Amino acid sequence: MSADPTPRSSTPGPFVVLTCGDVAPDRWGHDLGEVLGGSTEVLAVPRAPGRADVDPLLDRPGLRGPGRLVVAGGDDDLAAVLVRLLRRERLDVPVAFLPSSSSEAAAVWGLPTDPRRALDLARDGAPAPAPLVRDDHGGVVVGAHRVDAFDGVVYCDEREVLRGEAAGLVVRPDPDGGPVEVGGVAVTVTRRRRLGGLLRGAERGDRGRAATIGCRPAALTRDGVVDDRRIERRSWYRHTADWTLVRPTRTET
Repeated sequence: MSADPTPRSSTPGPFVVLTCGDVAPDRWGHDLGEVLGGSTEVLAVPRAPGRADVDPLLDRPGLRGPGRLVVAGGDDDLAAVLVRLLRRERLDVPVAFLPSSSSEAAAVWGLPTDPRRALDLARDGAPAPAPLVRDDHGGVVVGAHRVDAFDGVVYCDEREVLRGEAAGLVVRPDPDGGPVEVGGVAVTVTRRRRLGGLLRGAERGDRGRAATIGCRPAALTRDGVVDDRRIERRSWYRHTADWTLVRPTRTET
């Protein structure tokens, strides 16, 4: 179903819209510049846009004032843009997200996936601080990092979450993580199924400022993209500064 939002005369622009990879134009149904209004620039960039695609935009006057960056794509595209903001120390730039398909980031942050509602939020929503979760390999988590079946140990802060075999692990940002020194990371471990046992698919979770896994080699998926190498150790932790996300208020969710 195509989007049909009504353009409005009052906008917080300028908007810089990045359409990432093979984002289908008919998903939005209208010209994005027309819908968002104001001073809008729509740029086609590759999947997971990098330094050459994002960094030059961050010096524009509009993104040092009331403007916002709009990312139309998948969770991995949003993560790639956020990495560039982190490395350029521009986490102050408001970011709106137009999910191109099913999105764990949208679920985590309470963002709409319906095209019309997503465009309305990108245009009219209010920027707010959001906990930034990093990993120790230069990446960030906007939706979920998943480890397949493994044998190892998992900690959340200093607390042991699991030791032994598990069917999988998921790390997500915790929007309600509180102050930087307290939380921001949510970890869930699913135990292996035991035929006739009581632990069939049982989940164990915790929240804190950091999560760590040490294990025999296991497969990792980062915001929907399978990592080329199997991991034996990985850490995730909340950054010392938040990023700025255009998201619904609690009364809208």
